[in-house]
Amino acid sequence: MEEYNRKKIPVLAVVGPTASGKSRLAVELAKRYDGEVVSADSMQIYKGMDIGTAKITPEEMCGVPHHLIDFLDPSESFSVAEYVRLAGEKIENIYARGKLPIVAGGTGLYVRTLLQGTKLTPGGGQDPVLREALRQKAQAEGGGALVEELRQFDPQSAERIHPNNIPRLIRAIEIYRTTGRTMTQQLALSRSEPSPYCPVMIGLTFSDREKLYERINCRVDLMLDAGLLEEARRLFQSPLQKATAIQAIGYKELVPYFAGEITLDEAKENIKRETRRYAKRQMTWFRRDPEIHWLSVDCPGGWAEVLQQSTAIVENCADLHGKKQ
Repeated sequence: MEEYNRKKIPVLAVVGPTASGKSRLAVELAKRYDGEVVSADSMQIYKGMDIGTAKITPEEMCGVPHHLIDFLDPSESFSVAEYVRLAGEKIENIYARGKLPIVAGGTGLYVRTLLQGTKLTPGGGQDPVLREALRQKAQAEGGGALVEELRQFDPQSAERIHPNNIPRLIRAIEIYRTTGRTMTQQLALSRSEPSPYCPVMIGLTFSDREKLYERINCRVDLMLDAGLLEEARRLFQSPLQKATAIQAIGYKELVPYFAGEITLDEAKENIKRETRRYAKRQMTWFRRDPEIHWLSVDCPGGWAEVLQQSTAIVENCADLHGKKQ
């Protein structure tokens, strides 16, 4: 037990843009190295949002245990701090049972905050009245207005947070207005202790980005065929219609269609366009991390080559490959 307490926990992470095959690779590696998967997807945590979030099915799991998927009601909020706490508990439990923890997902903030060992305080510095006022300001003036307000006292966060990420901008302003400490200062303090993990990261990418976009377009078509329209209609007709969760890509683009303002084909194209833009933002985020081993899904050898290269990465890391020794 003393050795367990001293040693950093080895964690394999599989990251990359949407539709790149992260779930498939994580399952294959889990089967090969006796692992369990901890999801790092901010939308797949919600119940009833299966098709639009491309949630992995029981069949696709192939018997590999998956954690932090399909456990939260869409009406409930969920913070990065809560994710780090829950994911950390899952990782410790998986490792204590002699298995390999595999973090897989495309929510870069979740992955980075978790694996860097960032300590966050759930619920710290909250003011619902201020939050609502900022939300109304964003609705009336746009995200740029929040960026400019944030820039007055936290220019680093103003540069780091995208103007379209309204919840994150609101949170950064809320933290400062309620605690007197900027989000940048909080992050610096939270990273004062070393991470408890020894991560190895595999990133899936495409040498030809158009091939990724083709995958995304195809996936959206398949989602609609699988019943996305009915899933979204059920959510928007429920008391959850104002929940933040169902403002996710794949759902919010259907609102104008339900209102009779655009055709289904137009809504479909909007989903495809927004998903492609999201994939581009994911790649921009993950490319900042020099520790990621990048593998091209569209390499000449195809999926077999990706799996072979992934296996070689694991085999070359004694902490991962020799976790039970």
